[in-house]
Amino acid sequence: MLPSHGRYAYHPWPARPDYGWPGGAKLAVYLGLNLEHFAFGEGLGAELAPGANGGGGPQPDVLNFAWRDYGNRVGAWRVLEMLDELSLPATLLLNSAMYGYAPELVAAHRARGDEIAGHGRTNSERQSSLPEDAERALIAEATAAIALAEGAAPRGWLSPWIAESAVTPDLLAEAGYRYTLNWCADDQPIWMATRAGRLLAIPYPQEVNDIPAIVTRKDDAAQFAAMIVEDFEERLRQVRDGKPQVMGIALHPYLIGQPYRLRALRRALAAIAQSRPEVWITTAGGIFDHVITLPEGLVP
Repeated sequence: MLPSHGRYAYHPWPARPDYGWPGGAKLAVYLGLNLEHFAFGEGLGAELAPGANGGGGPQPDVLNFAWRDYGNRVGAWRVLEMLDELSLPATLLLNSAMYGYAPELVAAHRARGDEIAGHGRTNSERQSSLPEDAERALIAEATAAIALAEGAAPRGWLSPWIAESAVTPDLLAEAGYRYTLNWCADDQPIWMATRAGRLLAIPYPQEVNDIPAIVTRKDDAAQFAAMIVEDFEERLRQVRDGKPQVMGIALHPYLIGQPYRLRALRRALAAIAQSRPEVWITTAGGIFDHVITLPEGLVP
């Protein structure tokens, strides 16, 4: 037998029961906007060009640090303006270090009512490499910072680098989390087993995601925008006579906040923002809130 995670069972797509999203919609769409802060001169980070982290050069890696920092200083504010222009909500995937570095940016999203989900302390580290007690402490620290600033603990979590240990789902459930975005195994939410009860896995994209697309595959702005539209239109075709789906769009301001990429992204999101009865534009937390109202057995 192959090793198994034991978190969920296999459920073939054609055999799934049918259900709907609010208002009879069949496609739920949410934006996962990552606000991340990075250590200077050490730790992990995406790279514009091979530098100290990927190419063995000396630290401090000013080129790549400053490129990422552009997202918090400029790009994220332009993204926020675009969201206001298109009247789109967002799920903010927040490094808790952002409260100390750019509190005004977090406050601007709070003011517009965006959901805030946990995303670790910083993307300069991975929780998967930590002993269980240290990982528990990381989750607790990030959670406490959000709860203090927002008046309530977050319900959802995305690990930095989507890196999990064998016990991450257990630790999240024990810390009071209700859903995770780490598992991209489905087009519907699925229930995961943990030692502290159920945890909902809400689909978070690894395809319609600007880091794999732009940093890894080197897609240009038009290709990434076209990917969003093609994914959306194909899902619309599928759900009209089929099962409900979730479409997530994962965004990082240091990438899509660059003006030429933002221009292409705006066109793509404007196409999605048009009112359609089949489409429910929401947040990851909104999806969770609806799932828990459904009769037992509809969600695998």
